[in-house]
Amino acid sequence: MNTVQSTFDALSAALSYPREDHLEELTRSPERIRAGDFQDREAQASAAEHLEAFVRNTKGLSPGEFEELYTRTFDINPVCSLEVGWHLFGETYERGAFLVQMREVLRRCSVEESTELPDHLTLVLAAFGRMTLSEAEEFASQRLVKAVNKMLEGFAGKENPYEHILRAVSILISQRAAAHVGA
Repeated sequence: MNTVQSTFDALSAALSYPREDHLEELTRSPERIRAGDFQDREAQASAAEHLEAFVRNTKGLSPGEFEELYTRTFDINPVCSLEVGWHLFGETYERGAFLVQMREVLRRCSVEESTELPDHLTLVLAAFGRMTLSEAEEFASQRLVKAVNKMLEGFAGKENPYEHILRAVSILISQRAAAHVGA
């Protein structure tokens, strides 16, 4: 697995529903981010610092409290939805077409579907890390940057630790897209 793929897999895991070893795995994520192959090392370090802030803000939570935070943030009366297509298209026909497109992207990138819809950010990030540079640049500029920015708007003034993960995502998708420009 290459370092870019590993980086986006770490971000995907960070935004997944918490498992028993979730916080333990997250403590390793900043180093995985720092090991990534990005041109702007300062931005890369900033993304790792956001993950460290998330770990600091959640390390005292019990597994049940961690699950409750996740559910409150993303599922029940969510601060933010993790469905990329919903942020881009709402509940329109275009979202349906985007879901079909994402299912094909997941298949092409060898990302196994889960119980989540194909436009769920965890699946999208896993695919994004496996795209060619030109695919990643196009996908980021046309879809992903806009969706993640809308997700971040939902965190304004909420002091929710998951904002740190989305900020890291925002930084690193921009870096991945910029790598094509500099290549």
